[in-house]
Amino acid sequence: MTGVLVKTCLLGALALTLLQSGAEAQCENMVVVNKWQGNYQAEFTAKAPVDINGLTLKLTFSTPVDLVDYYEGQVTKEDDEHFTLNGNNVNVKAGDEIKLTIQVHYSGVMPLVINEVLNGMEICDASFTTPAPMGNPCDETGMKPFDYSQVLCMSYVFYEAQRSGPLPVDQRVTWRGDSALDDGSDNGEDLTGGYYDAGDHVKFGFPMAYTATVLAWGLIDFADGHETAGQMEYGKAALKWATDYFLKAHTAKDEFYGQVGNGGIDHAYWGRPEDMTMKRPSYKIDDAHPGTELAAETAAALAAASMVFSEDNPTYSSEMLDVAKELYDFGDKFRLTYDKSITDATSYYHSWSGYGDELCWAALWLARATGDDEYLTRARGHWDEFDLGSGEVKQFSWDDKRPGVFSLFWTLDGSSDYSDPLKTYLDWLKNGALYTPEGLVYLDDWGSNRHAANVAFISLYAAKNGMDTEANQKWAREQIGQLLGANSRYHRSFVVGFGEDPPERPHHRSSSCPNPPADCSGALGNPGPNPHVLYGALVGGPAQSGAYEDNREDYQHNEVACDYNAAFTGALAALVEIS
Repeated sequence: MTGVLVKTCLLGALALTLLQSGAEAQCENMVVVNKWQGNYQAEFTAKAPVDINGLTLKLTFSTPVDLVDYYEGQVTKEDDEHFTLNGNNVNVKAGDEIKLTIQVHYSGVMPLVINEVLNGMEICDASFTTPAPMGNPCDETGMKPFDYSQVLCMSYVFYEAQRSGPLPVDQRVTWRGDSALDDGSDNGEDLTGGYYDAGDHVKFGFPMAYTATVLAWGLIDFADGHETAGQMEYGKAALKWATDYFLKAHTAKDEFYGQVGNGGIDHAYWGRPEDMTMKRPSYKIDDAHPGTELAAETAAALAAASMVFSEDNPTYSSEMLDVAKELYDFGDKFRLTYDKSITDATSYYHSWSGYGDELCWAALWLARATGDDEYLTRARGHWDEFDLGSGEVKQFSWDDKRPGVFSLFWTLDGSSDYSDPLKTYLDWLKNGALYTPEGLVYLDDWGSNRHAANVAFISLYAAKNGMDTEANQKWAREQIGQLLGANSRYHRSFVVGFGEDPPERPHHRSSSCPNPPADCSGALGNPGPNPHVLYGALVGGPAQSGAYEDNREDYQHNEVACDYNAAFTGALAALVEIS
């Protein structure tokens, strides 16, 4: 790619226009430098307001604190929110710099330092400050007709907004905090981490695993586009957030936790994940209660991810590959549709295509990751057993992996047994599928944008590997263009925060809630934009007629989800490569 200036992602701040005053913020001179579950380390830096012979620093926190460590002196706990640091050996002149480090231990929401009194003089009062809304962390690069590099960056920002568990120090989505820190405790497990599925707060393992597999696929086969856009490390971080969770969820041989949170209970709550108090039950599959699709798709995700991390983290890569092999064998040996064991998933992510495609898909990814022909032989067995090369195919999605199976089998094997079904499918997309009047391929009433992005990715993969390259690239570019604003009816983007007239009211709980302490109970019906811009999220999309309304309460057309953005990111990276 030439003539494109690629800039790094930067945090920005804009003048406040939407958020109310009265919210609390961290004192700027107390900088968090390290963070893990229930703890953070912070560095305090300030100029002495007076001559100091013996330091006394009174700290007020926004929420309860269990303990504060100050290794250069002593700490007195006044109450859960007020602590005093005493440093007898601190002797400085007025105007000189004071530096110290503390460690904060807490059990609930991450506490902020909102007031500081240094040797009798107040040096920070952040208890009634107005936080600036989060700016777009992704700079424009000047690409035309659409800035694929910027949108790729934004898509990974969206995944940061979906993170569950204790958040890292380098978290770019500033309005999110630690959440769901007790996940798995009902069964004595640590199931913190992973991703909230969509606009809700359930962690559905099956679509999360598909998301991770496809994110890894894009990082592997469109690595050059990721590197050119400066997004490889962000992509790896997004993938690792899922795979770290999958490794935790694999709690024993032939045992895997595939869901945290009850769909009905969760969907009755409209609020921030940080404020959840409802029960979040965890559900597993095991040899007595199998779940083939779930086990096999997670195996595919871990096998694909092992390739992404094989060079820079070989130990982690090897661990993932070992678990992938075990989960694939588990899914193949103990066969049962997964939502018969995790029944709460039935109303949300029942696999209509069955589990044959996932078994073949997992075997193919293991074949690719290991180079072991045994897995290719097993994939051929699944292909024949489930007759995967015949029958109607419409989608590539969290449910139906067959176009992905065609693609991967063709590039691993080279046989026309697999290239012919892929070519037939891509031809059908161009000449036989339904379209909106604007030109968006229309494969489902639910999440039409997501399905267009998914098959655009398949088309771009086929093109890169020499199948009707020019035609497949052109068609995929047109489909992604529909999502970014090249639609004649509205001339609008369907990506939050990007382009012309983007969605401002996605069906998404946490971004719809104003900063605390404001009440979120009326946020669903708020006629105005969401207080926080959910940068990079691809909304569901138009009806077949092309009709679309930016309506928060229309979850069919305006919700967002992790799987919506998965193949979208890979397609964007592919378009960066060929632009």
